[in-house]
Amino acid sequence: MEDDDDDVSQKVVKWMEMLKKGLGHELEARIFDGVQMDHVEKGLIRCKSVVPKHLSDKDGNWQVGAMATLIDVIGSAAIFTCTPHLKGSVVIDISYFSTAKIQEEVEIEAKVVGQTGKILGVVVVISKKGGGEMISLGKQWMASTNQPHTPPTNINPSKL
Repeated sequence: MEDDDDDVSQKVVKWMEMLKKGLGHELEARIFDGVQMDHVEKGLIRCKSVVPKHLSDKDGNWQVGAMATLIDVIGSAAIFTCTPHLKGSVVIDISYFSTAKIQEEVEIEAKVVGQTGKILGVVVVISKKGGGEMISLGKQWMASTNQPHTPPTNINPSKL
């Protein structure tokens, strides 16, 4: 891996750690509770987590909204490893195939799969530990700009 790639990977790891500590919004801090970064390189991020009780629904299943937020943020981080010039999400599509229960271990992999002009695509797969059953599959497209951008230290609140 080149020095620039190492620098970008370190910035992504630092940004993700800041999210876990609650330096963004409470939502991201709650979503990242227990997420551990296993591997970061250009175009690829692998994480693992144990589904915490506070992210479950009344039946003890992992909330789909929590999964969607995790897919969005980790997918964005994977794209950031390829270009630090991000504008924002263009499209995000998530399919849910199964669920995970409280205290179940899961693996998350985000891989940049293509680029067309200024648009980059990433696929994020969440599965049960050990290459088990796929829980969800997210596809995200993001636009890049020509202006430098670094991961935010204070994430702006949603406008929804």
